[in-house]
Amino acid sequence: MAARRISGVISRFLSSSIVSRGKRSNLGNEVRRFSTAAALDEPITPPVLINYTQLLIDGKFVDSASGKTFPTLDPRTGEVIANVAEGDAEDIDRAVAAARKAFDEGPWPRMTAYERSRVLLKFADLVDKHSDDLAALETWNNGKPYEQAIKIELPGFTRLFRYYAGWADKIHGLTAPADGPYDVQILHEPIGVAGQIIPWNFPLVMFAWKVGPALATGNTIVLKSAEQTPLTALYAAKLLHEAGLPPGVLNIVSGYGPTAGAALASHMDVDKIAFTGSTSTGKIVQELAAKSNLKPVTLELGGKSPFIVCEDADVDRAVELAHFALFFNQGQCCAAGSRTFVHERVYDEFLEKAKARAQRRTVGDPFQKGIEQGPQIDSEQFEKILRYIKSGIESNATLECGGDKIGSKGYYIQPTVFSNVKDDMLIAQDEIFGPVQTILKFKELDEVIKRANTTRFGLAAGVFTKNIDTANTLTRALKAGTVWVNCYDVFDAAIPFGGYKMSGIGREKGLYSLHNYLQVKAVVTSLENPAWL
Repeated sequence: MAARRISGVISRFLSSSIVSRGKRSNLGNEVRRFSTAAALDEPITPPVLINYTQLLIDGKFVDSASGKTFPTLDPRTGEVIANVAEGDAEDIDRAVAAARKAFDEGPWPRMTAYERSRVLLKFADLVDKHSDDLAALETWNNGKPYEQAIKIELPGFTRLFRYYAGWADKIHGLTAPADGPYDVQILHEPIGVAGQIIPWNFPLVMFAWKVGPALATGNTIVLKSAEQTPLTALYAAKLLHEAGLPPGVLNIVSGYGPTAGAALASHMDVDKIAFTGSTSTGKIVQELAAKSNLKPVTLELGGKSPFIVCEDADVDRAVELAHFALFFNQGQCCAAGSRTFVHERVYDEFLEKAKARAQRRTVGDPFQKGIEQGPQIDSEQFEKILRYIKSGIESNATLECGGDKIGSKGYYIQPTVFSNVKDDMLIAQDEIFGPVQTILKFKELDEVIKRANTTRFGLAAGVFTKNIDTANTLTRALKAGTVWVNCYDVFDAAIPFGGYKMSGIGREKGLYSLHNYLQVKAVVTSLENPAWL
């Protein structure tokens, strides 16, 4: 599938069915809706082989030093898909040593930028060729709808690598004036060995956000995938090596956070850490990095993003957009519009239609055609979401619909809507990371600005209004790294993404992500009586 702007893909996804994919076209079956008591039919067997379950170190797939493995599960059933090599501190040492040698002695940082660009472009072409398998594997391991994986995430993946391939030979130094007879050059150089830790909610997309800019700038990498979703990173890495990536440039260690992740964050020979995940784990990563060698850290963390529906809103459009902002990816999205603020004049109409939309949401096996919502990632997340739903009920929010699990197999949760939500309730303060929409009422613009900003997070926000003055007021006042106006979850390779406050440090994507992987060196040369004359 040709690369295309991710925002356009999202728009088409909202109103279209699965594209015909030749040999994969049999993935779509009849759409089935679930009620509280419904049982899950026998899941579809994905037509993809699992070929890569070992660690990738120095260009080779190898067993972990301990020989241990861990199971990766199918969220549709809780059953084992495959056993994957479990890396720990010794494997991190091996991977870092390979990355260090590849950086200090290998060809990647010494290639012309154009040659690096060609490798990334060839990789994007190979991903297009194998997109069916990657999308099926992503759905099988993560539980997200196949339609979402193939129509949104794979095009976004290749778009990002092509974007950074285009940047590779455009990273320039500068000259600067100085007082006195001096020539000043400012050089941008690769930072070295980058440690990267990615989450489970968007495994391929997060791989691209991390690996793309790091490779374009000439670095080497040790990447720890999430223990829930290790499979697609290994497949993608194999394709990168087919595209011409030298051994040791990209190393992947599957494993757990307290062992492999902690070893990577604290490693003395890692020059930089990039982490995406929860705020609580981000604090640990930053602490470990500081206590080791003060390596720089970029963090993309949690959110509790406001979605503000103003009194002049087209309610039908606002309902659909707010629904997408919250329920996309089973609600497992750091930027989810998880606090829906609605003006009191349209609140009742909005609530009635939001409830009806949630009740129409199709939940089921993510390989079925037309399914909007698959299972949550695992039993831990499943139980956490159910606890938050119980908390909302106990705090006297009104449960409008949903509120329970679906079936007896897998990690399916009913699309859930709460009304009469107050700012001090846990469901309005904490990141639930699930299909739970909380709808709050507001009266004045100044009031909603204050309430929207009264959070420890600041990742994203949404504004829905026809009034340009209202839009300008809100976009300037909201403390968030991204504010979407009359749209939501529009992601593009060129648009920077990151948060204020406890939502993180630094930015991913765009020009800004390149800065995360570059050192700045000033070279000052005397032009008066130089020593060599």
